Amino acid sequence: MSTSPPRPPRRTAAFRPQFTLLLLYLFGFFFVICFAVVLPALIEAAMALPPGGELTPQEKEAAARIAQDALRGRAPWAFLVAVLCVAAGTYTQVLPGLRRR
Repeated sequence: MSTSPPRPPRRTAAFRPQFTLLLLYLFGFFFVICFAVVLPALIEAAMALPPGGELTPQEKEAAARIAQDALRGRAPWAFLVAVLCVAAGTYTQVLPGLRRR
């Protein structure tokens, strides 16, 4: 009686959360780009404040309004730039976790 050689153990598929990483990169780039768009307006407003002390509630509201005004109409463009950044990073294989096998 001949016996067949034992089969090597099957390798289980490794968990690769590529889609989750893709979404995290997308929202990360979107946040960074939005922050970069809002930052110059916030710095300009901060330079106009008197030095020292904590911010009053009125100053905090003014900062929120300045940030909203700076981002108004630019959020879709920031999202488009984030999509392009993630697409370029995926294509060039520089984003960790999204490299092709």
